[in-house]
This record gives sequence, structure tokens and C-alpha cells, in this order.
Amino acid sequence: MSVKMKVTLFLLQLSGFFGSGSAGKVLVWPVEFSHWLNLRIILDELVKKDHEVTVLIPSASFSYEVGNTSTTEFEKYPASLSMAEVEELFMDTIRKYVYELPKQSFCGYFLLFQELTWEDSKYFESLCKDVVFNKELMTKLQNSSFDVIVADPFIPCGDLLAEILKIPLVYSLRYFPGSTYEKYSGGLPLPPSYVPIAQSELSDRMTFMERVQNLIYVLSFDFWFQNFNEKRWNQFYSEVLGRPTTLSEMMGKADVWLIRTYWDLEFPHPVLPNFEYVGGLHCRPAKPLPKEIEDFVQSSGEHGVVVFSLGSMVGTLTEERANVIAAGLAQIPQKVLWRFEGKKPDTLGTNTRLYKWIPQNDLLGHPKTRAFITHGGTNGIYEAIYHGIPVVGIPLFGDQFDNIVHMKTKGAGVRVDFLTMSSTDLLHAVKTVTNDPSYKDNVMRLSRIHHDQPVKPLDRAVFWIEYVMRHKGAKHLRVAAHDLAWYQYYSLDVLGFLLACVVTVIFEIEDFIQSSGEHGVVVFSLGSIVGTLTEERANVIAAGLAQIPQKVLCRFEGKKPDTLGSNTRLYKWIPQNDLLGKHREMPET
Repeated sequence: MSVKMKVTLFLLQLSGFFGSGSAGKVLVWPVEFSHWLNLRIILDELVKKDHEVTVLIPSASFSYEVGNTSTTEFEKYPASLSMAEVEELFMDTIRKYVYELPKQSFCGYFLLFQELTWEDSKYFESLCKDVVFNKELMTKLQNSSFDVIVADPFIPCGDLLAEILKIPLVYSLRYFPGSTYEKYSGGLPLPPSYVPIAQSELSDRMTFMERVQNLIYVLSFDFWFQNFNEKRWNQFYSEVLGRPTTLSEMMGKADVWLIRTYWDLEFPHPVLPNFEYVGGLHCRPAKPLPKEIEDFVQSSGEHGVVVFSLGSMVGTLTEERANVIAAGLAQIPQKVLWRFEGKKPDTLGTNTRLYKWIPQNDLLGHPKTRAFITHGGTNGIYEAIYHGIPVVGIPLFGDQFDNIVHMKTKGAGVRVDFLTMSSTDLLHAVKTVTNDPSYKDNVMRLSRIHHDQPVKPLDRAVFWIEYVMRHKGAKHLRVAAHDLAWYQYYSLDVLGFLLACVVTVIFEIEDFIQSSGEHGVVVFSLGSIVGTLTEERANVIAAGLAQIPQKVLCRFEGKKPDTLGSNTRLYKWIPQNDLLGKHREMPET
């Protein structure tokens, strides 16, 4: 056997040894639709690296492509709700989020939001119960000896499974309403003075009244979280574990948080070592388009094309809104590729083609694409940033409003209101981003920021999951804030102690002053050079002061003088101005 062949066989054996040794077993607690589309990219990459991936999915689900992902194992568990019940719940909830919630006043918004999230939580809790109370399934999971659980905390339970199975936990999250999970469970510091709270629709450059508004949003979301969302889960978690616990405590045990945004889109704010920002991990270079779509794109000439998609919410359009949109698009010079389901709009222009599905990423990467009309989902926004395409935002619910605000603030897009926009409004918005070169320039700047990363987002996401598996957790990255009470976190106990000390000193000084009688007091201070006195000089001064009839308040540091009189008190600090002002008839040294 040749030397070359021997070396080749040795390297193959070596790679097999290390490959099998580093492969891990990953359990996944996912959330459907765009959440799943993003998480699936990470899971596919883990599978490529020889990790075993098992995804827990309910028997009634919409978007998990079980048949198309043979490399990933799907563990389907019986769900309490039927497919019809889940679909009815989903459509009713989406309708209220899209068509009713934006119309509410501030108070009405939170009342309806509370109602909707309460219904969501009932469904989410049923999913969790279907797993943790399924003895056969839990036994199987216990025996599988998973190395880590990767979960989307939008639906709680991944943290509970991690606790029961005694395995590390990695979260994948865009954000939770009011950033409550990130703050209370992750310990992320988010000062409301310059960090707009999630779903506030504010930028980081807030006016005074906007800061007032932001703080009110913070308090309102905190009240909702602690009194409605967390309260429900606290009771359930305590029941399952057989001991008192809280949702925040369980979620706070997460080893790493993978946040699905990055500093190209996100406003700067403090971060923690176990928070990793991996926005745009799903983005990739454009592939060639199907011939029929490519021919339509090429027929657009110098005007180019506009891509329009509302993502997974494509079926939520009413006939009236569809006709308004179609009429607006019919008036632009560009050709339009519109992802659409439902009755063909009567006002559809000859420049517009309808598709039940479009290769969105590949279209956005096409040189003839001029603009992207989007609902503002994080996945679509990042594809626009990746390829440098300005956006017209029509947000519907959730994180979409904030995403569009971020793009608008950075000069990379405009926003129109879904419920009130006219055809003219949409026409004007598209013309604005296609005719004003500043929008293209700004989104290209964001694109350059996105591409200028030392390690790609997907590689970083996979690295941290593998890191947690290698080290059996990452508790060394967890800040001590998790172990503090709220008053300790804000140092209120320390402030209270210091305040008590100051008050005690002031009262003691006041009592000493009053005890001076008709002679009054003398205030003695050498200012900031109080510590420069020699022992000999200090004794000379003390001896002199001991002979006067007044009481003396002396600012002093060092060894107590041997000649100190009973009429003199020493202090490291005195409220000098207040002493001189309150007793101005007394002599001063």
C-alpha cells in the first residue's frame, strides 16, 4: 500500500473518530410559521454537522414540513385540539390582531391585547400539557439522553422540558411583547430612556414625550406580564414540578439566547455575554429564477420589478383591501410579482402577476428588483437588507410594526397603514422609494454592515449551540442579576442604607447644635486638604478649640487628637453650606 493511500486512510479514520465524538443529540421545541422557517435553517446546519435533531410537533399543525426534511426526526405527539379547532383559533386571533387591535385607544389596546394573549396562552398551555403529561413520550425523551434543547420561548415549555430532562437550554427569539422575557428571564438591561420597548413603535432618538410614552408602555407591559401571562404559567409549572416556581425562574436558566436580529436593523443597547445576535442567518445569495418568472422580470425593461408579499399572512386580506392594493400597483411603471391567495382583485393591473408562492430571496437578489412591499416580518426584512432593496412596509401585527419603524428611521423604507391606506397612498409610497436614491443608498449601507461580520450569523448560531453541548451548559456566562431580588438589582437597599446614614448624621449634628445653648457652634473645615494635617498640628488645633465656650463641628480625617475637648465632634463629612446658612449668626472659623 502506498504512503499516500495510508495517509488518506489514517485521515479518514481520524475524521470519523472526531466526528462521532463531537456529534450531539438536539431536542427542539419550535413555533410555527416564520419562527419555524428561521429555526429550520439552524437545524439543517446542525444535521450537516452530524448532530441528531429531534423536533417535537403536535398532531395538529400547519407549517412543519415533515416529509421534506428527512434528515431531521419529527416526534409527533397527540394534541388536545383538532386541526379544525386550531385553524379556527388561529384565524380568529389573526383577524383581531390585524383588523381590531390597531383601531383601539391606548387602554383599549391593552385590554384587547390581554384578551388575545390569554386565549393564545390557553392554547400554548394545552400543547405543553400534551407533552409533559404524556408518560410514554416523556419516558422516551428521558431515555434518549439529549445534550441540549433548542426552543423558541414564544410558546413556553422548552424551559420546563429542560428542567425535567436536566439538559442545557438554548433559546431562539426575535423578541417578546414588551421585551419582558428578555428583561425578567434573560436579565437584559434595557433602559427606557433610550431603548424603545418592543412594540412601542418608537426609535432610540426619543423626544421627552416619547420617553414618557415609552415608560408608560414599559409599565403597562410589565403589569400585563406579571399579572396575566406569568401568573398563569407559574401555577402550571409549579404543578408539574411539584414545588413552587415561576416562569421567569425557569426561563432564566437558559444558557444562551440567540436573538434573530443584528445591529444593522437593531438600535444599539446593552447586551450580556450569553446573548448572541444572529439576524439574517437564513439569508443567502440569489439563485436563478424559474424560467416563467425570469421572463416576466426581464419584460420589465429599465423600470424593473416590485416584489410584494405578506408572508405567511398572505390569506388574511379582505376583498376590499386587495382591490385597494391592486389599484395602487396598477399605476406604477414597474412590473409587480405579488404573492397572493384568494379571489383575483377586480382592479388588478396588466403589470401585476399573482403567485401562490414566489422565490422571494432570489427575486430580492435580482438586479431588476427596485422595491419590496412587505408586511415587515423579520425574515423578509433581513432578505431586503441582505440584498440591498428598499421597502414599503404594510405592518399587520407583532414585531412587524417595530421592524418597519427601524427601517424607516434608518432611511431604508417607508410605511403605509394597512387599514386606512388608499390606492394613492400606496402609489406614492412605491414612487418614493423607487425615485428617491437616498432609500437605495441607505439600504445598501445597511447591507454592507450586515455583510461585514467576522463570522456569519448562521455559523455563530451553530457555534453557540455546539458550545453549550460541549460544556454541558454555559452558566459561566449567566450574570449574577438572576440571583438578586428586584430591590437589590436596582440597589434600592443600598440607597436606603446610605440615605439612613445621611439622615442619622444630620439628626445627630442637629442634636449637637441644639445642645450648644446660647453659645452656639463653630464650624471648622480645611476643605479637600483635610487629610494633610500632621499629628502635632492637629493636637495644637484641638487644644485651642477645647478652650472655647462654643460646641465645635470639625471636619477631620486621621488619628483622633489626644487634646480633643469634650465640646468638639469630628466628622469625615459635614453639610457645610447648610450649617453656615442655618446658623448664620454663629462665628465661623
